[in-house]
Amino acid sequence: MYLRVLGSAAGGGFPQWNCNCPNCDGLRRGTVRAQARTQSSIALSANGIDWLLVNASPDILTQIRQTPLLQPARAIRDSGIAAVLLMDAQIDHVTGLLMLRESKAALPLLATPEVIADVSEGFPITRILSHYCGVQLHPLSCNAADIQVPGVDGLELTVVSLSSKPPPYSPFRECPRPGDNIGLIAHAGPGTPRLFYAPGLAEVTPQLHALMAECDIVLVDGTFWTADEMQQLGLSHKSAFDTGHLPQSGAGGMIEHLQRLPQRTRKLLIHINNTNPILNEDSAERALLQKLGIEVACDGMEIVF
Repeated sequence: MYLRVLGSAAGGGFPQWNCNCPNCDGLRRGTVRAQARTQSSIALSANGIDWLLVNASPDILTQIRQTPLLQPARAIRDSGIAAVLLMDAQIDHVTGLLMLRESKAALPLLATPEVIADVSEGFPITRILSHYCGVQLHPLSCNAADIQVPGVDGLELTVVSLSSKPPPYSPFRECPRPGDNIGLIAHAGPGTPRLFYAPGLAEVTPQLHALMAECDIVLVDGTFWTADEMQQLGLSHKSAFDTGHLPQSGAGGMIEHLQRLPQRTRKLLIHINNTNPILNEDSAERALLQKLGIEVACDGMEIVF
């Protein structure tokens, strides 16, 4: 199985276009040792040829240019992207669909009914695309297993319902439903290594922890270091929890949950906000992650499992 990290930042990317926080300002000035990042997305394949795009970020065209495997040039119009799966309906995970409108056939689009409703009504991307390439909808049921992806042979998925929040434009923003946000377990069949992927995660329940513990690779929400990160910088009045994210530090934080996983589990963070000190490779927070064996995903990272 092949995994390619196309983008590893939260919404806005890193540096964010209008932000002068210590990380963004430091990266621009060259005073902070860090890597620029596009908005989060990954691609999965069982054969390295046909790929499932998981979330379509606004940076998708840049990400495709930086990933030759996604442009194999087998025909005058071609793509290695065989299907797209949406984990949620957040702006930074769905806007890239508009950039794929030149597809020569309707895009196979996998998402829960809740996400399909949001991108059909509140942010009507599917209706817009109906005037271009169109989409071929494949509704996903929460907690469904052994899902086959059209056009991506050998890849099997399990959908996991997660606690988080739908996007601010959704009428269900303050009353989330199962299906607004999902995690994925991906593998190549029985007995093969398993990946757990969840770029947006507000709570790790005992049931979810048990599922994560069965996986060989865990790639999860790394948005904020502290719950009040944005508040402390004067950038927002909302906490990490208000926006549907579990911070890494503190009691019950993501680090604590990752440390409880088996030692053999490879642990990585993705969807990292531009304010998070772990982006600074010389920070104490980054050093702590390294000491604990927790990796920080970066654009272009490749994992074979």
